Amino acid sequence: MSADETPQYRRREELPAEVPAEPETPAAPVQGPKSLTGRQRLAKGLWPPRVTRPQLIVALLLFVLGLGLAIQVRSNNDSSALRGARQEDLVRILDELDDRTQRLEEEKRRLEEQRTGLENSSDQAEEARKQTAERERQLGILAGTVAAQGPGITLAIEDKKGAIEADMLLDAIQELRAAGAEAIQINNVRVVASTHLSDADGGGVRVDGRKVGEPYLFKVIGKPQDLEPALNIPGGVVQTLEKEQATVAVTRSEKIVVSALRPAKRPDYARSSSQ
Repeated sequence: MSADETPQYRRREELPAEVPAEPETPAAPVQGPKSLTGRQRLAKGLWPPRVTRPQLIVALLLFVLGLGLAIQVRSNNDSSALRGARQEDLVRILDELDDRTQRLEEEKRRLEEQRTGLENSSDQAEEARKQTAERERQLGILAGTVAAQGPGITLAIEDKKGAIEADMLLDAIQELRAAGAEAIQINNVRVVASTHLSDADGGGVRVDGRKVGEPYLFKVIGKPQDLEPALNIPGGVVQTLEKEQATVAVTRSEKIVVSALRPAKRPDYARSSSQ
């Protein structure tokens, strides 16, 4: 056996050839979280919104405060006409308010006297009949079913350009009522609590369905010292009508006769609860 054929050499030949190792590739570095810009951080903080209960309460309080401020500003704008008024006009408006308060106090005192008279009268039935008759007369004047006379004013409105509309006359009626007017007549139509006004076709105004045209003549019974200033307040009825280039004249009188009547209507269903 030769030396090459010895078992030792055979084992060496059976070993596989050595394979060179590949160079190791360095691992990619681990990247940290990407940094955000200031704008992105702001957007991330605002959305989605995270609203807490205290924030809701503060938002509600701010809303109520803003609403109150808006109402206050609007109220101040509405009173701008009084800011520009002269001192004597403001004094006259204040006097008118005092007169209205005095009228209400007098009405309260009169009703209390009636109650006292009924309670103390020896003949309560007769006293009740007297007061009922007086009350019926007063209600007849207010309802327009009886004629009336007394001190008051006349309001004459000439409207050559036809610019006067129903709402302007309605403002005059409401202002007169607020000043204590007890009976009002426009041309030949009696004004009562249920009176309604509308613009008429072809010009003019309809009062309770009856057309009245210019010149519009108001006959008003009440205290002249209250009625006339109520029409002449700054921004009031007279100034509004004059802006429409209408001619307005207010005249006081110790005797105004309101003769236009309204028919007394009997209710179809309502009956006195004392029957």
